[in-house]
Amino acid sequence: MSTVLITGAGSGFGLGAAIALDARGHSVIATTETIDQAQALSEAQPSLRVEKLDITTSDVDRAAEWNVDVLINNAGAGQTGPLADVPLERVRRLFDVNVFGTLAMTQAVLPGMLSRGRGRIIIVSSIAGVIAGPSFGPYSMTKHALEALGHTLRAEVAGQGVDVTLLNPGPYNTGFNDRMAASMWEWFDDSSSNAPSTGLFKVVHGFVTDNQLDPADVVNKMVELVEAETTEENNFMPPELKEQLGR
Repeated sequence: MSTVLITGAGSGFGLGAAIALDARGHSVIATTETIDQAQALSEAQPSLRVEKLDITTSDVDRAAEWNVDVLINNAGAGQTGPLADVPLERVRRLFDVNVFGTLAMTQAVLPGMLSRGRGRIIIVSSIAGVIAGPSFGPYSMTKHALEALGHTLRAEVAGQGVDVTLLNPGPYNTGFNDRMAASMWEWFDDSSSNAPSTGLFKVVHGFVTDNQLDPADVVNKMVELVEAETTEENNFMPPELKEQLGR
């Protein structure tokens, strides 16, 4: 059994994977952004080891002290809005979490994996990491960056016992997509330069939030990736996306 560190384990895929992997006998370190989230998770799932770990802070340094076999870089943030109008501070925050936070976590645990000659890093990207559409540009930019991170690191550590793989979910019903789709309306209004495109944005948001899929399928894929002998570079969910994208 493996020691598995999961970021963003307070909800969604991260929470589901933490529970499933714990039930299968793995030693799970479930991390959350805030103390309140950590306390709530500890109370709800007392068998889990829960740690407060904000991947955008010095909390990350603590991860280097843990002997982690598998890192699931699951923590992430979402933001929508037309690129001509989206406040830059929101885009910077998105990169801080999705890209720099993910890289920081990876750098924290990778030396230990390399010294032991074994390990796996699973990066939760998105279908938005390989395609982009109106109003989802900010989020897609960060996920495209994660694709570059994953592909580069996989090549760099090949042959050293450490495997790097990307997970690319489509629209799954965790609540994340709904919150992300709604985020632009916190600042976007009729005074924005792209206001005439509001109808288009609503159509795209509906496409992402309607008929979402069962997140249990992604959780099962995470478990599979943790336990697999080898992995593919990208793992699209649902699997038929791979053929649809010509990948």
